[in-house]
Amino acid sequence: MSEWKALALGSYSEVKYHPFAGVDHEIKRILSPDLQVEASEDYSLLNKDNLEGLKLVIAYTEFSDQKIAPEQSAALLSYVAGGGGLLVIHNGISLQRNQELGAMLGAHFTHHPEYTSLHMKIPAHGHPIMQGISEFVIEDEPYYFEMHPYFETTVLAEYLHEGAMRQAAWCHEFGLGRVVYLMPGHHLPSFSVEPFRQMIRQGGMWAAGLL
Repeated sequence: MSEWKALALGSYSEVKYHPFAGVDHEIKRILSPDLQVEASEDYSLLNKDNLEGLKLVIAYTEFSDQKIAPEQSAALLSYVAGGGGLLVIHNGISLQRNQELGAMLGAHFTHHPEYTSLHMKIPAHGHPIMQGISEFVIEDEPYYFEMHPYFETTVLAEYLHEGAMRQAAWCHEFGLGRVVYLMPGHHLPSFSVEPFRQMIRQGGMWAAGLL
């Protein structure tokens, strides 16, 4: 078992659109044996003492009108800025409900059209996260984003939808830490698509500083 620990946050009890049950096990399998992942819906785990022992935080957090408590968002910001890793998958972009966390993510989710077949193109073949990953097709929700102006980030994957190329994955450094966002992951079948699994694995390892 790996000595490196990670925390994955999602929703089990109050699920609106994206149940964490099942997805949590796939994330654990994908990142094993390099990272030992604890899955929880308890945001109180976002505290300085707990985060100090982690290499990575994974967000599959559900959309909600309720902001994360200020002490929890502050702890997560400090953790990443101090050298921690953050991997955000699909609905995890909902962390943007706390504006300071939204700023760290580098983009703002606006809406999504209907679930459909998406052809992922790879503009960043040379990045460690995308090594060995070619264009692929995945059935998922096409999230639309407003990328933050003046914020430097590397677009890892994109797709053509309604006449324009849309960002589907990106990464950047934040202080001493690293942030990765991956758009696919609407439901459990998404996690059986091998190139996406590879993006989760390599994205998590890169964010954790292990790749």
